[in-house]
Amino acid sequence: MWVVWMGVNSIRKLLVFKAFFLPLAALALLYWAISAVHGGLGPILTRPSGFASAAAFWAFFIPGLTGMVGFWATLSLNIPDFTRYAVSQQAQVKGQAIGLPSSMTLFSFIGVVVTSATTIIYGTTIWDPVVLAGKFDSKLLVSIAMIAVAISTLATNIAANIVSPANDFANLSPARINFQKGGLITGLIGILIFPWKLVADPSGYIFTWLVGYSSLLGPVGGILIADYYFIRRQQLNVPELYTLTGAYHYTGGFNRFAIWALLLGIVPNIPGFLITAGLVSHEAVPFWIAQLYNYAWFVGFFVSGASYCGLMRSYKLNIPANHYKEEITYVSTD
Repeated sequence: MWVVWMGVNSIRKLLVFKAFFLPLAALALLYWAISAVHGGLGPILTRPSGFASAAAFWAFFIPGLTGMVGFWATLSLNIPDFTRYAVSQQAQVKGQAIGLPSSMTLFSFIGVVVTSATTIIYGTTIWDPVVLAGKFDSKLLVSIAMIAVAISTLATNIAANIVSPANDFANLSPARINFQKGGLITGLIGILIFPWKLVADPSGYIFTWLVGYSSLLGPVGGILIADYYFIRRQQLNVPELYTLTGAYHYTGGFNRFAIWALLLGIVPNIPGFLITAGLVSHEAVPFWIAQLYNYAWFVGFFVSGASYCGLMRSYKLNIPANHYKEEITYVSTD
């Protein structure tokens, strides 16, 4: 909360520090894992699968993938909260194209190697970095590891979970709520949902929580993509985004077609969620309907996107032709 209260510039400085510090800490952890296992990467990468069959693997992998897509869907939907500070469109495209795939691949690889190494070193699989840090004998190593975990947790949560809702709360009442107060409200709500309860059970966290809210975020993403690329052909009337009766006012301030498309994208995933949450038995729902939940984000994305395109066919876009092209000037906030 202190970092949030210091403002956006303090968050940017924290993220810049994280960008340099965490890769070094992760590579050091990778070096430790390889050196601690006699034989290097060989024994680590040749360990047998923990799944009894390929079917068991896919049954776990697909909902796990959906959960991870849902995890990052929050940031993808809110990426304008960060790209708005880019010096140019080209800068933000390069930053994401170079930074995200490379870093995600590296950290995923390190996570797999280190987790596999713990099974060889300690005789049990340790996926939690906090638990792993407690296993180190060197106090200095434990301290460095815990600092890395703290910085990672702090920077990731601020970027992914605080910046966007802080802006949202500030926009609800700009005269009374600024970014800092919006961040404090977000932090209080974050405490009230008992997040330590969510992560206490990895299965519940992934399959109930992550996959569950991916079924809500997928439809939102599908509608946004469909509207921008297929309905408006990548053209926006920027000034009218901020008018009460402009091209984006729709009916009473709400796009009823978007709301209907959102509901259509959510409905197919409800039975599977109820089964996963233990509220409905498997026998009460046909097998193929229950399986849709494993693909919750993808089902919601495509159903809502296609529904929105179909529903908007009857809507006449009210955008003057001379306003389709907007000249955008990027101004540095420094």
